[in-house]
Amino acid sequence: MGRENAEQMIYVIQFLVFLIFVSSVESQLQQGFYDGTCSSAEETVRTAVHNAIQSNRGTGAGLIRMHFHDCFVNGCDGSVLIDSTSGNQAEKDAPANNPSLHGFEVIDTAKSALESKCPGVVSCADILAFAARDSVAVLGGPSWKVRSGRRDGRVSRSSDVASNIPAPTFSLQQLTQSFSSKGLSQDDMITLSGAHTVGVSHCSSFTDRLYNFNSTTPQDPSLDPNFANHLKAQCPNGTSNSSTVVNMDFLTPYLFDSTYYFNLRFGRGLLTSDHALLTDSNTATTVQTNSMNENMSWSLKFAVSMISLSEIQVLTGQQGEIRTNCHVIN
Repeated sequence: MGRENAEQMIYVIQFLVFLIFVSSVESQLQQGFYDGTCSSAEETVRTAVHNAIQSNRGTGAGLIRMHFHDCFVNGCDGSVLIDSTSGNQAEKDAPANNPSLHGFEVIDTAKSALESKCPGVVSCADILAFAARDSVAVLGGPSWKVRSGRRDGRVSRSSDVASNIPAPTFSLQQLTQSFSSKGLSQDDMITLSGAHTVGVSHCSSFTDRLYNFNSTTPQDPSLDPNFANHLKAQCPNGTSNSSTVVNMDFLTPYLFDSTYYFNLRFGRGLLTSDHALLTDSNTATTVQTNSMNENMSWSLKFAVSMISLSEIQVLTGQQGEIRTNCHVIN
């Protein structure tokens, strides 16, 4: 057995072991949670996601990112979906989320359909977890079993966002610490960073690498010069157009594959936090392994890491509520 096949087999075994023993964690979550109360729950969400991505391929990346931003701020409780009120600015309106988060209408479509079929049963938090999984699958990535039974949170504060969401300027140490604070390993961090194989970024998140890197070097020397010129053409120095966006993966921007890691190896990572994965020999080796398209290890690991992400600080049982409208606390 070759080395790559052996590595793949190891990850397959790890994945199966994870699925067998994961029930000991967050035991009130379970596969098929809605089988007896709303058997069409997952299919309804899957249909809404599929239809949305067919109309706009970028929607899938938005739903994946929304789930991440929800889970990293006070757990996977659907609080990122709540609207601001006159007395409270909610998570979705924090600078890290507005205007970059999108896909809310897909969650609304799924929730409306489920409220018609099974009123007051399926939580917005579970819909978001299903939608992220389905988005990855529709875009060509792996699928996995989502254990459900999450309840919706009643608190959403924009002030909680900045200290919890990793910034695009983070170093490897800062990224590792941010994920560790959520119970995720450094390998989870590298694995989940692969979601940057789809989606877009605003110019403001990376133009410091093009024009204002430091006092002696205007351009980040780790950037491939041709790639830097490509970015400068889209994001001119001093541009004030906040709506301008650039594909995170310029080679296969709408395909969920390992090209993100391939790009990193050749100086084509968009964000400072992307390049940070190469600043340590161990993490750089992982990037190289993940970049091999014929090697399925990253795809398998991504599924496992997404399961871990989706179960951060969940509310279950009698905690929280099941919101009738995902935008409003009952």
